[in-house]
Amino acid sequence: MPAIQVDDLSPVTRLVPLAEGVARERQAVSVTDAPKMLEGAGFEVRRAFEGIDLRLADPFLLLDHMGAVEYAPGEAKGAPDHPHRGFETVTYMLDGILEHRDSNGGGGLISDGATQWMTAGAGIVHSEMPTDEIVAKGGLFHGIQLWVNLPAAQKWSPSRYQDLNADSVELLATEDGGALVRLIAGDLAGHKGPGDTRTPIVYAHATVAAGARLQVPWRSDFNAMVYVLAGRGEVGSDRRPIQEGQLAVFGGGDQITVISDTQQDSKSPTLEVLLLGGSPIKEQIAWYGPFVMNNREELMQAVQDYQAGKMGSIPAKPSGEGADQVGEG
Repeated sequence: MPAIQVDDLSPVTRLVPLAEGVARERQAVSVTDAPKMLEGAGFEVRRAFEGIDLRLADPFLLLDHMGAVEYAPGEAKGAPDHPHRGFETVTYMLDGILEHRDSNGGGGLISDGATQWMTAGAGIVHSEMPTDEIVAKGGLFHGIQLWVNLPAAQKWSPSRYQDLNADSVELLATEDGGALVRLIAGDLAGHKGPGDTRTPIVYAHATVAAGARLQVPWRSDFNAMVYVLAGRGEVGSDRRPIQEGQLAVFGGGDQITVISDTQQDSKSPTLEVLLLGGSPIKEQIAWYGPFVMNNREELMQAVQDYQAGKMGSIPAKPSGEGADQVGEG
């Protein structure tokens, strides 16, 4: 898992927990399995929010865990050209490479700890595909896609693209060095991630060593969730067991706790988790495939605008760069 690693944690900023007796530890009110399903041109994902009331995840809409999978030559698949309107897509790659291209002419390669943050806003067409080299040779693929809703007042904002390199994340460590936190976006205990968000959220990836504990101060007005990418451990004041492919939703409070089991599976010596939460938008959601609006009329307009070409199209690759893999969006 080559998302940015640090051999020497001594210079890394310390993440200080709230004082004992002052902190209101959040309880894990539910732990659910992420079911597996096919997405894009036929690649498998674990859909983390499938088993919960989406109001508990607001402002998040979707969390897809892609892999980890070792592709043989010719097997790698992606998401060919498709539109979006009304929200943001955030793609975080831990292993492997994806190429992003969009109708604004933006894009680039996302690999090994990098994040692509795309605000669809009023509408955009994009693709996320493995490179020709990955298709030809195969290789390890492991990533996350998160959808963040936009409030009604921002659904018609211009689309934009942020390319966040792995070395741009804010690195934090627990006082004993047992956990490393990569803050991708939002404010966590006074530390700010590089992602520029339209909706107030926190999004981070933490590695917790076997037997170590991570205690994170958390805004009391934000909801809070932990998703396990690899390994197993316990979460919350009630120490609920949790393992790879499971999502914990927390109740109220101002601190969350994640504990890594002393014994881990051979495939992952550490507990790898996503920490996420935000300020709920609390607006009506009308959702149809790649469009998330506030009512049915806006959805119908989105479909009509896309069919009329008003969201644009992805420019053809310059000669010599190769063609995108063909598939259904």
